[in-house]
Amino acid sequence: MAACFHPKRTINGEDDSVILFSTSSSPQGSTSPSSSSYHSPPPSLSSHHHSRTSHKLTVRNLSYTIHLKGSIPDSFFHLAQKPKPVEVLKSVSFVARSSEIVAILGPSGTGKSSLLRIISGRVNDKDFDPCSISIDDHLMMRSPDQLRKICGFVAQEDNLLPLLTVRETLIFSAKFRLKEMSSKEKEERVECLMQELGLLHVADSFVGDEENRGISGGERKRVSIGVDMIHDPPILLLDEPTSGLDSSSALQVIELLASMAKARGRTVLLSIHQPSYRILRYISKFLLLSRGSVVHNGSLELLEENIQRLGFQIPTQLNALEFAMEIMPALEASTPKLAVVKDKDSYESYPQVWSDEECNRIQQRDHDDDDERMGNFWFFSNLLEIMFLCSRFWKIIYRTKQLFLARTMQAIVGGLGLASVYVKVRKDEEGVAERLGLFAFSLSFLLSSTVEALPIYLQERRVLMKEASRGAYKISSYMIANTIVFMPFLFAVSILFAVPVYWIVGLNPSISAFAFFTFVVWLIILMASSLVLFLSAISPDFISGNSLICTVLGSFFLFSGYFIPKDNIPKYWLFMYYVSLYRYPLDTLLTNEYWSLRNECFSWRLGNMCILSGNDVLKSRGLEKDTRWINVGIMFGFFLFYRVLCWIILARKASTTTI
Repeated sequence: MAACFHPKRTINGEDDSVILFSTSSSPQGSTSPSSSSYHSPPPSLSSHHHSRTSHKLTVRNLSYTIHLKGSIPDSFFHLAQKPKPVEVLKSVSFVARSSEIVAILGPSGTGKSSLLRIISGRVNDKDFDPCSISIDDHLMMRSPDQLRKICGFVAQEDNLLPLLTVRETLIFSAKFRLKEMSSKEKEERVECLMQELGLLHVADSFVGDEENRGISGGERKRVSIGVDMIHDPPILLLDEPTSGLDSSSALQVIELLASMAKARGRTVLLSIHQPSYRILRYISKFLLLSRGSVVHNGSLELLEENIQRLGFQIPTQLNALEFAMEIMPALEASTPKLAVVKDKDSYESYPQVWSDEECNRIQQRDHDDDDERMGNFWFFSNLLEIMFLCSRFWKIIYRTKQLFLARTMQAIVGGLGLASVYVKVRKDEEGVAERLGLFAFSLSFLLSSTVEALPIYLQERRVLMKEASRGAYKISSYMIANTIVFMPFLFAVSILFAVPVYWIVGLNPSISAFAFFTFVVWLIILMASSLVLFLSAISPDFISGNSLICTVLGSFFLFSGYFIPKDNIPKYWLFMYYVSLYRYPLDTLLTNEYWSLRNECFSWRLGNMCILSGNDVLKSRGLEKDTRWINVGIMFGFFLFYRVLCWIILARKASTTTI
């Protein structure tokens, strides 16, 4: 695999070990690595892959405590009593070296996943102890973000886009995380990685999920590993990579990890439940946890010795790990006595222990250095992100037949069906009422027609959180790309709806009025799309999201002024009249229909006296001035407002996610 990855990882010409652990003594002008610029150099044909820089991960006295919040009943009945904090990890210490696999085991709830997430930097700043983790004897002083850049992390769930092929998934990952490479170099990296992962035979198959048929579970797990290996991290962490796989697929995954650890000199840490005999021989060291504490740290042979030293005999039908699970209380109680018997690499060469004052001082210094090393290609990097995301959005929209066909058929069938009900509406008093009903129903139909995009947004959200938390791209780039791609698509949908409705019903025959009507329909759909996008960001699942959308749209329709005139709305609900997404487009459509017909009469009394003119229709809605473009500005403001809210919420979630 020498052709896939270069033996030395460099950033702007410097070795990564120099860049990653530089302090205030670093030369001025060096660039701090970011997830967008942190990468390997172009693929090399050099065969000296054995010369790759080795890394040593050291964890010393790592503790992690969760402070639970009291429930509402507790706050009433136990006002003076606070929930007790839960100690998830208690003074965990171990060393992991290059070219070896360290397996973290233990009963459920012992802190295995929490340990991996802390080491990978997926923890809040306030819960991160920078003096407990070091790489190559350099303490992690800069917050969890530094660890996120160094460590690849594969979560238990395979958060992948099902409608992309294996090759496309890895290519987009390379585009996001290896921005300074040329397109050819990225393609070569992806081809070599697929060969290393054993995925060449399914390279052009869809990833798939429960609803869309795709590759197998074991192959999907290997794709997840490839996504987090594309930037060639020196340390790879995996949370239960064999979970949900059959024994053959699980063995293939572990064999793959062992091969990569040896050939590339990677440090691999993984959590696993009761590995089989065949898997055990690929694992170098075992870290056994019980209730957050280490009860064994070393080889399988050392564990067997410790068990025998306690007076137990391992049954022939069990391996040492399986038997250790059964005698966990005895192992936990005897851990201090067995601590004198150590694996030769278990605790050696720890970095010096820093005082809290020294930690704070170095952290502040490193933050100051980061501020001085801001990249100069921010605009160009954002532009590339937006272009890549637009390309991916187009592929997904085209392949999401349900969304593509549903939107198109909704517009055509809805437009033709509505037009068939209001064919050639007459220009009389009844016709005025019918036009108002047509506009109101059209609004309700258009605003509710975007709900089918909710499950797609929810599916993308986990992938978005995963990629954004790893620094693959910014949330703002995602929002801009989403807007750029969906605007022309939704414009086409608005035309398909507007043409039959406008001309079959027989609305204002002016070409300019028709063009404005189509434009307003487009704005209505854009507003609805932004609202659904915002509500999908705050909804935990489809059921609650769908309920929230129905409730919000129903409230907006009720206070639009169509059912209840503004003057009759209670004062404490009057604000809903001004924030209703129905009010402004309804007034705009009425103004567009009747403003050029203000002097036309729609109802006559005996004696040729006009009792209802276009001006009277507008006055009945309080539309004495032409406010069409003001309303257009307000609708466009709603479109931007909900997208900005969505951006703020997603950015906040991405900064705190542990995916």
